[in-house]
Amino acid sequence: MGVKKKKQTQVTSLTICHPDLETLRPLADVEGKNLASLLLRCVQLTDGVSQIHYVKQIVPLLEKANKNGMCDPTVRSCLDILAGIYLSLNLKNPLKKVLASSLNGLPEFFLSEAIQSFTSRLQEELNTTDLYSYRKVIDNLSSCMENFDLGRTSVNNLLENVLHFLQKSLIEISEENRKLAGNHIVQMQLMNDLLVGIRVSVMLVQKIPGFQRSRLKSSPTWQSMCELLSIFTKFLTDDDLLQTIQSTSGLAVILFIKAMFHPPEKIPDLISSLLLGSADCASVPAWLLDCCGNLCCADVSQSALLFLCQGALTMLDWQDGRMGPSREALLLDTVHVLFTLSSQIKESTLEMFLSRILVCWTNSAIHVLESSSPSLKDSLNGNSSIVRRLLEYVYTHWEHPLDALRHQTKIIFRNILQMHQLTIEEPKKSDLATDHFILELTESLLRLEWHSKGKYTCLGCLVEYIGIEHILALAKTVPSQILEVMGDQSLVPYASDLLETMFKNHKSRLKSQAVDNTWIDKWHETWVSPLLFILCEGNLDQKSYVIDYYLPKLLNCNPDSLSYMVKILQTSADAKTGSYDSRGSLGALMACLRTARAHGHLQSATDAWRDLVSSERIKQGLIHQHCQVRIDTLGLLCESNRSTEIVSTEEMQWIQFFITYNLNSQSPGVRQQICSLLKKLFCRIQESSQVLYKLEQSKSKHEPENELTRQHPSVSLEQYKNFMSSICSSLFEALFPGSSYPTRFSALTILGSVADVFPVPEGHVQTVYQLSHDIDVGRFQTLMACLTGTFEEVKILAFDLLMKLPKTVVQFQDSEKLQGLFQAALELSTSTKPYDCVTASYLLNFLIWKNALPSSLSPHLKTQRVACGDGDKSAAVVENNTLMIHGPGI
Repeated sequence: MGVKKKKQTQVTSLTICHPDLETLRPLADVEGKNLASLLLRCVQLTDGVSQIHYVKQIVPLLEKANKNGMCDPTVRSCLDILAGIYLSLNLKNPLKKVLASSLNGLPEFFLSEAIQSFTSRLQEELNTTDLYSYRKVIDNLSSCMENFDLGRTSVNNLLENVLHFLQKSLIEISEENRKLAGNHIVQMQLMNDLLVGIRVSVMLVQKIPGFQRSRLKSSPTWQSMCELLSIFTKFLTDDDLLQTIQSTSGLAVILFIKAMFHPPEKIPDLISSLLLGSADCASVPAWLLDCCGNLCCADVSQSALLFLCQGALTMLDWQDGRMGPSREALLLDTVHVLFTLSSQIKESTLEMFLSRILVCWTNSAIHVLESSSPSLKDSLNGNSSIVRRLLEYVYTHWEHPLDALRHQTKIIFRNILQMHQLTIEEPKKSDLATDHFILELTESLLRLEWHSKGKYTCLGCLVEYIGIEHILALAKTVPSQILEVMGDQSLVPYASDLLETMFKNHKSRLKSQAVDNTWIDKWHETWVSPLLFILCEGNLDQKSYVIDYYLPKLLNCNPDSLSYMVKILQTSADAKTGSYDSRGSLGALMACLRTARAHGHLQSATDAWRDLVSSERIKQGLIHQHCQVRIDTLGLLCESNRSTEIVSTEEMQWIQFFITYNLNSQSPGVRQQICSLLKKLFCRIQESSQVLYKLEQSKSKHEPENELTRQHPSVSLEQYKNFMSSICSSLFEALFPGSSYPTRFSALTILGSVADVFPVPEGHVQTVYQLSHDIDVGRFQTLMACLTGTFEEVKILAFDLLMKLPKTVVQFQDSEKLQGLFQAALELSTSTKPYDCVTASYLLNFLIWKNALPSSLSPHLKTQRVACGDGDKSAAVVENNTLMIHGPGI
């Protein structure tokens, strides 16, 4: 696998307008050391990344300047130009953030000049009248309020103008959007501009301190806020807009009411009346009635009501007591409205919004309960109607088609448990598992069918909440029950995740309570024994999914359990070795060892064979009647989590043993797995050989013995070479005349992998083995003979292998042999048997690609030239090209 190049950061360079450039040039000093010179050098660059370096020098340069520099016209002009540069940069340009960060460190004696410059430039931006330039101004307002002190102060200074601009821009963009109905591309851009404008309005109220002085109802700021509130109310109730715009408008409506309504203690009652549709128009302030009349005295749509609930839960202060005692009533009213909407809403996007808002509600309820609200505990404990309704919502939606909505139900369920815990009196909190609600909830979940996916998620939350012991006390066979359903692919991810949560929790609790290591026996009995039963007795799908999903997680949690597994399986392997249709204990043993090694739990293969499993067991697995046992055993030898792990002598012997008996597999799938695993082994040999070469060089410099290998690297390299040569010899021997199609397919595929993994070295690269060195006349003829068979796949594999061999192989240079091949190809091409014609095409294509055809054709070309005369000298070229075109497949 190649090294992935790091993506280079692209930064658009900053530029300044021509008047600013003309202002800057005469201000630069001769020495080039003042701020004007720095800015001039910066703007003359075309690379944004290089400009960042100059921007970071601005403040250090000003810090060196004299404090009287505040009155220096050069500095004043430069600060004004900097303000223009900042506002001209795109919102996503990194230079904008770098410039803001630098100017946050501006020395205090330059601040007043900088604020004046930024305020002046921002005022010019706010005066724009081009509708399609509004978005740029809105983005600048957003960036000014985001971690930029100068920008925030400038916005505060121009608060009235900013509010007026937002009001004007939102109205005009909305009107333009209405006019362009049907032009979806432009409408989408305009709606996106609307959304950003509403978000900036929300940010303005949250971050600008000037709103604290806006209580005077006759002030222009108050009037602008009323106008904006009216606009947000209109957007909230306009179902032709994007739902994200409606949602954000709901946030803005509640936030503006919160900022404008006084006293704050009465805000919860007001919001409750809006949500419940019970507002008394006579008692609602006139300004609010003018702005939000549609919400106060008319039927509100489901979506508007939903987004008002979201605004109340998001924008009001639930964590402190500033809203007074009415906040609890508002909390309860909000959830009842949400329950009503839940039974009415059918649209999937609104359902998604509703699930998120319910999560917000449970979070707000937790905040209120944490602030010691005794009157709310009775309404929110596990036995309350509200919690029952929430659980009903979870049960109804935990298998919803939308993955995000299913995730929300998990959060709601977890928050229900936390809410109930907060309602329990202090003495009872120490033993939550005996609580009536928790006990009843656990039992009801356990009674459900295991084919209900939501059951796994909720049980996982319960395990984290009360611990696994209490669940095991109610249902000791839970691990076995979950493993039983792992034959169903759709349930496997849920079941394996739940099991992982359970056995991790169990291990943690047992370990914390134990005084010695005897806890592990109980853990093994609970989690490992059911696993071994499935591996030995389960059906094919159960075994496969348990090995792929459950076993790796179990070993990652407790790698030492491998010894326990091997011990148990070794004991029963003699009695249950398996058969053609059963893996038996031996198959389970090999599967466990293979998984352990692939995930790095067998650090030394040689030690593993000596300490865990005998050579006889390995050989039993390599020639087992069941094909999957053979594959698992081969995988154990070939796979490793480290691509440079040294292949041991024992492994090489066992691989040789395997190849002797397993090339003739009748199953295409098994053949494919065998070839794939052996290619992994060859890659390990190739990569570890490079390590050995480096190690050999270091040892030649008298460096100490490396623990990577217990023998001299040169010895290991020689063993590698002999092993690969021996493997290839066995594979060529398998290609004897009359050998079966599966044998030929396997042998040629493996030889092709050898040629791929050990290519002809280029330059000074060292390679431990080259296939071409082991190709003699007999083996070359063997490969050529494979082209004459009746199976197309065998021809393709043999031809591809021949193409991978270098031209320097001596057999390709023998002109008599090549002439004979050409004659044979011509004769076969006239055969009436289709596979002979295919063989001819491969032979001719082989001669062409090896540049052997022209010399073979020389006698025919001379004859052809005499017959055609000198006027048609291109005849040989035409015939050559014709043969090139009609290669394999004619």
